Amino acid sequence: MLGLMQDRPLLISQLIEFAARHHPTTEIVSRRIEGDIHRYTYLDAARRARQVANALDRLPLPVGERVATLAWNGYRHFEMYYGVSGTGRVLHTVNPRLAVEQVAWILNDAEDRILCFDATFLQVVKAIADKCPTVRKWILMCDVDQLPPDSGIEGLVSYESWIEGESDAYEWPEFDERTAAALCYTSGTTGNPKGVLYSHRSTLLHCYGAGLPDFISMSARDVVLPVVPMFHVNAWSLPYLAPMVGAKMVFPGAALDGKSIYELLESEGVTVSAGVPTVWLALLNHVQSVGGRFSSMYRTLIGGSACPPAMIAKFADYGVTVLHAWGMTEMSPLGTVCNLKRKHLEQSPEHQRAIMAKQGRAAFGVDMKIVDTEGKELPWDGVNAGDLLVRGPWIIAKYFKGAGGDPLADGWFPTGDVATIDADGYMQITDRSKDVIKSGGEWISSIDIENIAMAHPVVAMAACIAVRHPKWDERPLLVVMKKPGEQASREEILSFFNGRVAKWQVPDDVVFVDTIPLGATGKVQKIKLREQFKDYKLPA
Repeated sequence: MLGLMQDRPLLISQLIEFAARHHPTTEIVSRRIEGDIHRYTYLDAARRARQVANALDRLPLPVGERVATLAWNGYRHFEMYYGVSGTGRVLHTVNPRLAVEQVAWILNDAEDRILCFDATFLQVVKAIADKCPTVRKWILMCDVDQLPPDSGIEGLVSYESWIEGESDAYEWPEFDERTAAALCYTSGTTGNPKGVLYSHRSTLLHCYGAGLPDFISMSARDVVLPVVPMFHVNAWSLPYLAPMVGAKMVFPGAALDGKSIYELLESEGVTVSAGVPTVWLALLNHVQSVGGRFSSMYRTLIGGSACPPAMIAKFADYGVTVLHAWGMTEMSPLGTVCNLKRKHLEQSPEHQRAIMAKQGRAAFGVDMKIVDTEGKELPWDGVNAGDLLVRGPWIIAKYFKGAGGDPLADGWFPTGDVATIDADGYMQITDRSKDVIKSGGEWISSIDIENIAMAHPVVAMAACIAVRHPKWDERPLLVVMKKPGEQASREEILSFFNGRVAKWQVPDDVVFVDTIPLGATGKVQKIKLREQFKDYKLPA
């Protein structure tokens, strides 16, 4: 016997229409590439998204074709999230921080038909225009009078002229909720990037999960500033979640320095934000330098890489709760977020901080387990560490075009992370499987070493990698970038580990560098550090 309920598909277009109907006057604020502030409402955004839909139909562009973007977080990019996916086409958000050759490769692999881009990336587009034969229309996301007359890109039009004159009336089509909605490629640290193709169903289910009280817990009372880029896993679902609950949105555009972010936080009354640790480091440094405080923001979601406990503590000093999160492009991306349970509220602040330093608990919809090298499931005791596997309705089944073959192991997706899970379901990443340091048969967590180093007052950023050792196979080398104007010796840094880890886990040496290489999503590129120091000789 089947249930007797209405069977309406879950579609992305429903989100923007819901926001326009129930939250029509709620603002969407954007700092534009030109530097000025643009304001409009959900009602305005819905109307312009319908104009995008009509423009796509007029081309015409068949359903299922890919429309690419090279753009920052802003109102036009937001409109495309709905105007493209809502019509049954696929929005392909491309990471502009990748190498030009990689951007061209991704556009060709996706067989994109249209590319919409911000003026910031004009030179990138000029460099790839003749290398991307599938792209038939080039659209600069600007006003009509800002279109450069000598762009060198044949047929280039401005976004505003493209949708100008299109009706803002549009009947969003209904189709199978498993229809592809958005495409995002992995960062491709080894080999070519692989495409992850999200469906309307997976996107909305992920959105429901993200909004739960123990996840992001967003409401119509919130003002959200997604610092995490809209080209990186759909800004962790925030452009979908905010319309779902009616939260005001604030887009930072290309200005991601500490000063610019702080100004937006304060001027727009932002209550919740999201980003990677490297961005928040710049923000905290700025706030400290000007003697500032956060007058409205009370929580921030931090993911992309492990957030150092020292950063969590610094935010707490300003009255901001850090929601430590973990996920992957292949997971849409949220898998876990860290929030306390009721029983923890009566425990000591030290115990609470230890819990909040973990990556957190899974939302309903994410199953996870840890296994040993033989594939045997390990107990949830917070001690045993193993390879982390996940499954669920918003987790990848296959890569786009079958790249890399079948990624699943008995229906589970291997994340490449090594983790523990305790009896309360709190997961903690102990390392990436490729970053674990194997010394004399024992494992040393590079993340643990980095977190301790980041607590040193002189250290701005730290990365721990393995280097060869004649006796122990591998030993940890700590790479440190100091804060501007600060000084510290190798001995001072190493002594900081005394009593914090076992002696055999203390790094064998410290190397001071001017910069630590970061990838396109803000993560430390350890593969480059390992190459840089592959012949490094440790002290005798």
